[in-house]
Amino acid sequence: MGIAPAYLEFIKMETVIICLLGNYSIIRVVLSMAGIPGLFLFLLLLLICAVGQGRPYGAHWKPTWPTYRLPVVLPQSTLSLAKPDFEAEAKLEVSSSCGPQCHKGTPLPTYEEVKQYLSYETLYANGSRTETQVGIYVLSSGRGESSGKSRRKRQIYGYDSRFSIFGKDFLLNYPFSTSVKLSTGCTGTLVAEKHVLTAAHCIHDGKTYVKGTQKLRVGFLKPKFKDGGRRANDSSSAVPEKMKFQWIRVKRTHVPKGWIKGNANDIGMDYDYALLELKKPHKRKFMKIGVSPPSKQLPGGRIHFSGYDNDRPGNLVYRFCDVKDETYDLLYQQCDAQPGASGSGVYVRMWKRQQQKWERKIIGIFSGHQWVDMNGSPQDFNVAVRITPLKYAQICYWIKGNYLDCREG
Repeated sequence: MGIAPAYLEFIKMETVIICLLGNYSIIRVVLSMAGIPGLFLFLLLLLICAVGQGRPYGAHWKPTWPTYRLPVVLPQSTLSLAKPDFEAEAKLEVSSSCGPQCHKGTPLPTYEEVKQYLSYETLYANGSRTETQVGIYVLSSGRGESSGKSRRKRQIYGYDSRFSIFGKDFLLNYPFSTSVKLSTGCTGTLVAEKHVLTAAHCIHDGKTYVKGTQKLRVGFLKPKFKDGGRRANDSSSAVPEKMKFQWIRVKRTHVPKGWIKGNANDIGMDYDYALLELKKPHKRKFMKIGVSPPSKQLPGGRIHFSGYDNDRPGNLVYRFCDVKDETYDLLYQQCDAQPGASGSGVYVRMWKRQQQKWERKIIGIFSGHQWVDMNGSPQDFNVAVRITPLKYAQICYWIKGNYLDCREG
């Protein structure tokens, strides 16, 4: 559904929604009141939430980014590998025989196994390939688990709650401007001046690279003008503005060995993430990565992400939803999504105590639609890979190249 710029400011949308949902019991009473008084009180509460940036009047608590003791992931040795054949078909859905309860019951990996999973493969634009072994220092605590039952899900859950973003004033502004499209059909998110975070399965099927990865491009949605001229008062028009993609070639990609070793086909999608480095800076505001807090600490227990769903060609689609279950590595949720949204950066907006400001961070990567065999009965989930302290240390090092710049998650 299209949202008109005249009456909804998407940039503050998630905090207003969280505020309203946080006062759900009050709203039920208010809406039960007949006539004008009930409507007036509801509108007053909506105004308080909007003006208070998502906080109800008199509330002092802010959902705050937690601090973590982060490990260090450093390269130890690098070997050259043979050039890949680029024969795999791009898969926009990932299958697994292991669901939430199965995943929680798997044994903890050993130190050597974790090192192997976090070792990574780098593919360069000329087709050459390397494998880098890593060392891990100051390991974080073991796996945490949260209680909660999963529920039967579909890619679209009843009423389609996705929002197509129209108008350059939204598409070209943060946070929606951080969403980009991959030439293989997936979505990615800008996480640095030259780096894009996406799902590993968008470029690698677990055995080899997908077709087109050697000439992988990243598309940036921009206005499409006739004869090079700019139209007047575009932002005030309710008619969707035509947009086009401007493409930038990828210089190199990083994929963790945990994905390449086929881990996704054994116990889940823990390592379904990849980082792309562009050949030149994109000159847009990007969204920083952060360590994923437990779902109970997320504002309203909700996540947000935008992607290029295949059923809405050329449209950027925004959504938010509850987290229904989690493991140490995965978030199970019921965000409405279609193939093409895979690789989207899952983010939340929380209070940054050190800087005394609100900040959005990418805390996961939307992996996509997952079918699981639950005691002989197929069950489906929408799954996102969490950025754990170890994954944060690895991805941050890929971006920064210096572990000293990766001490704050």
